[in-house]
Amino acid sequence: MVKEQFENTVSHRKKKLALLIDPDKTFGNKLTQLALDATKFGVDFIFYGGSLINNAHFANEILRIKEFTKIPIVLFPGSNMQVSDNADAILFLSLLSGRNPEYLIGQQVVAAPFVKNSGLESIATAYLLVDGGRITTAHYMSNSLPIPADKPEIAINTAIAAELLGFKCIYMDAGSGAMSPIPEDLIYAVKQNISIPLIVGGGINSPEKLNLAYNAGADIAVIGTSIENNPELLKDFSRIVKSFA
Repeated sequence: MVKEQFENTVSHRKKKLALLIDPDKTFGNKLTQLALDATKFGVDFIFYGGSLINNAHFANEILRIKEFTKIPIVLFPGSNMQVSDNADAILFLSLLSGRNPEYLIGQQVVAAPFVKNSGLESIATAYLLVDGGRITTAHYMSNSLPIPADKPEIAINTAIAAELLGFKCIYMDAGSGAMSPIPEDLIYAVKQNISIPLIVGGGINSPEKLNLAYNAGADIAVIGTSIENNPELLKDFSRIVKSFA
């Protein structure tokens, strides 16, 4: 179960690496090679999805990934249209950092029957968008303001509320292609106030930034855009993860 693997990051003090694949940017032979590289360099999870997807072969591409790797494929949906039982699990996201009811509960209500009947492992995930220095697709499509990076009290209180509401993990995200990753002090502040797994992504485009995120308290770090631009970085990221073993 993917949720148990998430929880083990906390109970066993492990660090895990998730590779976020955008179906619109990585497909065909490029996707095949990335799946092989992910296995070679010990990626723990493949997150699949995005805020806006135009790839009509979204579900079939998941099967392509499975031909070349046994890494769990976890859906990272931007809408109820991005649900497929070809995956292993789904982050059942609720955008708690925003005040747009469509992404707080609306999309979830539409997707719920399919997810329930699909056999997908569903992981209740509190999604917190954090300002990464630019407007990202996630900010634009969700029509919501991100949490200011210099206001840790907002992030802390939102994360505490999420845990009290029963969410199984927190996903703090600066968004794909963020200019700046989430500050270490913000990661640390949130981590000190929750007991559930903390996922951190957005703007982690170098081994040094990955190391900082882990040291600050991230249990699972998410990389994506940097690997789209330079797949060779996977080797360096893998080295950082292994240093925490």
